[in-house]
Amino acid sequence: MHKMVDKEYIRKLYYLEGWSIRKISRQLPVSRPTIRKMLLDAEIPKYKLTKARPSPVMDQYRLILEQWLLEDQSAPPKQRHTAARMFERLQEEYGFTGGCSTVRRAVAQLRQSIPEVFIPLTAAPGEQVQIDFGHVQVTIAGVLTKACLFCMRLKYSLVPYVVTFPTERLEAFLEGHVRGFAYLGGVPRTGLYDNAKTQVTKILEGPEREEHEWFSSLRSHYLCDSHFCRPRHGNEKGTVENLVKYVRSRALVPVPEYEDWEEFNAKLLSWCEKEKKKHYVRWEEEQRALNPLPVKPFCAAKPLAVKVSSYSLITVDRNRYSVPTEYVGQNLVAKMYVDHIEVLSRSQIIASHTRTYGRGRTSLQLGHYLTAFERKPHAVTHATVVRQLPQPFQQLRERMERLHSTGYKDFLKVLLLTQRYSLENVSQAIMAIGPYQADEASLRRYLDTQRELLLPPEDYLTLLSKPLITEKDTHRYDRLLQEVGL
Repeated sequence: MHKMVDKEYIRKLYYLEGWSIRKISRQLPVSRPTIRKMLLDAEIPKYKLTKARPSPVMDQYRLILEQWLLEDQSAPPKQRHTAARMFERLQEEYGFTGGCSTVRRAVAQLRQSIPEVFIPLTAAPGEQVQIDFGHVQVTIAGVLTKACLFCMRLKYSLVPYVVTFPTERLEAFLEGHVRGFAYLGGVPRTGLYDNAKTQVTKILEGPEREEHEWFSSLRSHYLCDSHFCRPRHGNEKGTVENLVKYVRSRALVPVPEYEDWEEFNAKLLSWCEKEKKKHYVRWEEEQRALNPLPVKPFCAAKPLAVKVSSYSLITVDRNRYSVPTEYVGQNLVAKMYVDHIEVLSRSQIIASHTRTYGRGRTSLQLGHYLTAFERKPHAVTHATVVRQLPQPFQQLRERMERLHSTGYKDFLKVLLLTQRYSLENVSQAIMAIGPYQADEASLRRYLDTQRELLLPPEDYLTLLSKPLITEKDTHRYDRLLQEVGL
């Protein structure tokens, strides 16, 4: 084979020096047909095998190797033939006398020549739904964030349901089913899944799987079956695989921006409604074939036994959440939902927090510490949960503390108003009166005269439970509480 330097030299003689093909062929030991090929392009010459090398030793064994490779397509990925194992079997079972390298070359050729065959699949109305997670980039509250798309799609009608979470943990997987089945208004008879850890704890022989106990509980609740793709064969649930790509390209380009996850999911729900209309005829047919929803939705929360620290905090996934101080030292149960956490004492909810997925973060609620502040009022001066209150509170606190040495007691009286009125209402009253004139008595009079503008009593605790801090470190606060004996 001629080298690139030869090709370059011949091309220069022809195109630059004006030599004819005949002259070049006379002067150089190169045939005219070869010269003509060199003049066609400037690519690097490559050796091309015009026909397969003869391998008389392997000819009688090729069909055997091909059969083993075909059988491997349905075998577990970690239990498939290597070329070395095929060489051993040929020696042991067929008396093969050739070398291992000969078998390796034959196996490599066969693997290239055996294409994977895909069989078209279909399903009857209400028979199958396919589920998968996908990942996208989205801007939430000004921060570029990785979002996890829970995608559900009916095989027959192709009606989709998509919801997003900040994680794809088990709680998100369970919650996606709860919301998805509620959106569809019924339950398909079978779900098709991959082999993620949220569904499968162990892959057994063939189609058998050892399912995650919470996934089994979900199926039992909705009375649906589960099927699983072969490992590394996600194409078997191509209906939902295509949905993930479709959502990315059609609904999330360019990278969208939202204020919060609720707005993001509202947009996705609107998109799902538009897609449903495209399949309206088949959707009507499939909807009638779905099994009915259970009377009660599935509780998509993992329980966790927790103990309340001396700072009235519990720890969940390396983050801390406050509870009322009267539960210090007690053992409680935290129910971990994908978007929030409920803390229970003897089946009664005593605290609820927005869930955070960072590490070392703390979520504090003012209402949890008011009782303790009544016993140790001086703690309000530097308490982190107080310092995170809206600006009107800070201005009022600073004024009261400047007026006299016990001003913190007057400020505590203002904080105690949040036991009766919402935090937002008290803040509004401070702004209306003025932080440099307001006190507990004037604020109470204002709030009593504005009752028609206030939220109903049943909403007070809800508003009071709003987290005031989610990322700040509370170690300084802890030390101060120790100093005052709280």
